[in-house]
Amino acid sequence: MPREGTPLSKLGFLTIGRFAESSPRDGHMETIDTIRRAEDLGFDSVWLRDRHLQYGISSPVAVMAAAAMVTSQIELGTAVIPLGLENPFRLAEDLATVDVLSNGRINPGVSVGTPMRYDDYRHVLYPDTHDVEDFSKERVLRLLRCLRGDPVSDFEGTVGIESFSRRVQPHSPGLADRVWYGGGLGSATWAGEQQLNYLTSSVVFTEGGPARDFATIQAEHIDAYRAAHPDPSRARVSQGLVVIPTDTATPDQIRRYEAYAESRFARTLEPQGPRGMVFAPDLVGPSDDLAARLYEHAGFQRATEVAFALPFSFEPDDYVQIITDMATRLGPALGWTPA
Repeated sequence: MPREGTPLSKLGFLTIGRFAESSPRDGHMETIDTIRRAEDLGFDSVWLRDRHLQYGISSPVAVMAAAAMVTSQIELGTAVIPLGLENPFRLAEDLATVDVLSNGRINPGVSVGTPMRYDDYRHVLYPDTHDVEDFSKERVLRLLRCLRGDPVSDFEGTVGIESFSRRVQPHSPGLADRVWYGGGLGSATWAGEQQLNYLTSSVVFTEGGPARDFATIQAEHIDAYRAAHPDPSRARVSQGLVVIPTDTATPDQIRRYEAYAESRFARTLEPQGPRGMVFAPDLVGPSDDLAARLYEHAGFQRATEVAFALPFSFEPDDYVQIITDMATRLGPALGWTPA
């Protein structure tokens, strides 16, 4: 949808929130400071990855709660919470609590499927049920029912001095309408049918189809999502590429950014694995050049907002430079106006 001359409606970025094992607080506080800086720069949103048994954010809902207390306007999202590791009932309680605290700024992005490296820890995660857990899209529907306020208990009333509700508490009206889902072509169609918002990333799958470039496949997925949505005018689509503006970067930073992109470029040349995984090339350069390349990108042309992904392995000063250039150089080059 953002074609040249059409302003980009919402600008955000995605962070893994990395930390050192020896000082996890420092890394988490760096993430909170980054979110606070993003609000000062006028970003519309910051999105948190979810990493389990790794040195990145394992509890994005807790981090959003902390961030909500030091911000007032910026939207806070997850990209994504793998529901295979969550109880939808309990997750709904946590999400609704943070949404109430943030005054309605939470955008939960979720996914389903067998969790990554599940066999390594399934006996701890689900000691008695690991062989029968349902990792299908029904898990998303369970979460949505809880968030919408459908009854989850057979009892409502007072016992002694304690009052009980039939639905998850707190209830945060509108939160269910801000749930996001991502994935391949089938997931795009399903998300549209369920009237969920649609997250795209820097990875797509050919799913056995003919070889096409990344942008073409991503555009096909977005088109399928909108075609399946009962009200396409309300359908939100976010694009998440790795985009690194270099306007105020030092020569050393530019050298490292270009080396990072070059080290990952070979994987973009052909589909990977049985599902035909296709990676998007990382985009590095001055904002005017990046804007021109994005306007030519078939996926970007169909998105209504963006959450550009920050690389995993850069230094704190690098992230400051990148998000500052995003807000002050790249955003305006795309016609975006700070919040």
